[in-house]
Amino acid sequence: MKRLVLLGLIGLMISPAGFSQSFGDIYEKSIMDNAAIDYPFLREADVIWSKRLWRLVDMREKMNLPLYYPTTQTADGRMSLANIILGELKAGNLNAFDPYNMTVNVTYSDIERLMGAGADTVQVPTMSGVMRDTVITQEARPDEIQQLMILEEWYFDKKHSRMDVRIIGLCPIRIYFDNQLGRTSRNLLFWVRYNDFRDSFARQEAYNRFNDAQRISYDDLFMQRRFSSIIYAESNVYDDRQVNQYKVGKNALFEAEKIKQELVNFEHDLWEF
Repeated sequence: MKRLVLLGLIGLMISPAGFSQSFGDIYEKSIMDNAAIDYPFLREADVIWSKRLWRLVDMREKMNLPLYYPTTQTADGRMSLANIILGELKAGNLNAFDPYNMTVNVTYSDIERLMGAGADTVQVPTMSGVMRDTVITQEARPDEIQQLMILEEWYFDKKHSRMDVRIIGLCPIRIYFDNQLGRTSRNLLFWVRYNDFRDSFARQEAYNRFNDAQRISYDDLFMQRRFSSIIYAESNVYDDRQVNQYKVGKNALFEAEKIKQELVNFEHDLWEF
């Protein structure tokens, strides 16, 4: 009897349901009423220099975990970045674009197909040993979106005498095991305009591992640059080729750091003391 009681207590302690429920907050949070803060007006004449960069964000890195978790919506309404984007697209509120042609729209059904959703017919043996066709339905798995491509533009604003950056687009990347190829595959799913999603990001709370009372929104997370990334490509004369097209292995990482340092040096060289 004591053993059964002990096993029951252990089962209660390790049950995920014991941690997934919420009794609510001790005060009313206003983040759901937030709206994205407008960018300051920018004239073409004020931008005397700019450069576009593509960054690769691995959401499995420790600093980027608030972008990946929770993989399913929590009792208090928190969602991962992928679920926020997919939710808006599924509702038809916003548009997504082809990962290789940003002028072509894609539907949510196309996105689900790229994420592995669909039906497949396989042969399964019955009890008598006869093979029978069986339809297996696969659902899209947002938790397989483990990386993110960011398109951004750095520029120098002479009116305010500062270097600044604005995110232009986001591209979720699916990483999964391909049974047909027998290896892990990586697919770009779609592009979305960052400005289209700013209000949605501003209303969703991102986890702050340092303070539960001061969680920030996903828009704050991006605007305050609270993520880790590697430069994947820069605008160049070679049709914006990627770094890994001309550098391999650790040399590609060195090249990415070189591009990042060039931005720092450019800003520093604008000033004279």
